[in-house]
Amino acid sequence: MNESMASDTKFTANETNRSNAFNRYLPPIARILMGIMFFLFGLNGFLNFIPRPKDPMPEVAVTFFGALMKTGYMLPLIFGTQVIVGVLLLSNRFVPLALALIAPVIVNIVAFHAFVVPSGAVMAGVVLVLELYLAWAYRQAFLPMLAMRAKPGPSES
Repeated sequence: MNESMASDTKFTANETNRSNAFNRYLPPIARILMGIMFFLFGLNGFLNFIPRPKDPMPEVAVTFFGALMKTGYMLPLIFGTQVIVGVLLLSNRFVPLALALIAPVIVNIVAFHAFVVPSGAVMAGVVLVLELYLAWAYRQAFLPMLAMRAKPGPSES
């Protein structure tokens, strides 16, 4: 084997190793980051340990959260879902289920920051990118759910 072929092979092997390391470590990193965020922010919804911003919230945001509080159940449901999803993501258990459960919350977070309080749009974008990346990484688990026609009952194997 001549020298140029050997160096091409070595380059390809190094490139493949980097790609494999990237594919191996990125999903757990994204899962843990998302798990920490939802666990902490969900827990904060119950315990209020994160200091509130000094700037007052816009009136429309106050009205929105006031309406959620007046229901008596919506904020505890949202924060409880965040805590449960955070625990599932951090423990690496039922990850596709956790991603499906948190998707509507993320849609609302993105819409809230797009239309009501644009100042948090960057963080909302980070959460959306993590969700989309993890959904793609776990896409095999979602394929049966995306069948156009499905029959009830046990699957035929």
